Amino acid sequence: MRCVIARFPFDLTKSGVLESMKGVKPEPVVGESVIIGRRQYPVKQVGQIITRQDRRDFSAGEVIRAMTLLGFTCRGLPEAVAAPERALTPLQRASAMLGSPVSV
Repeated sequence: MRCVIARFPFDLTKSGVLESMKGVKPEPVVGESVIIGRRQYPVKQVGQIITRQDRRDFSAGEVIRAMTLLGFTCRGLPEAVAAPERALTPLQRASAMLGSPVSV
């Protein structure tokens, strides 16, 4: 499949990507990731290996688009977990309902 990553055309195949990533140890996943074989790799690591370009030269979206079209499973950023809301005392709740005093 022909795809463009960082304004350069690449002819990528699923078997070619599998071969390129064979023996590569995955870095810790912090953001988006691609599952290749039974391993989960950061998107930027995969892009660097298959394009032989610096990670700053391409976006994660370009690599995700190419890997998805090749049939690999891609995962986005993990959902941010909201902090549990602190329980207010009756006095704090009443103050919040009345609003804070306006300072002049």
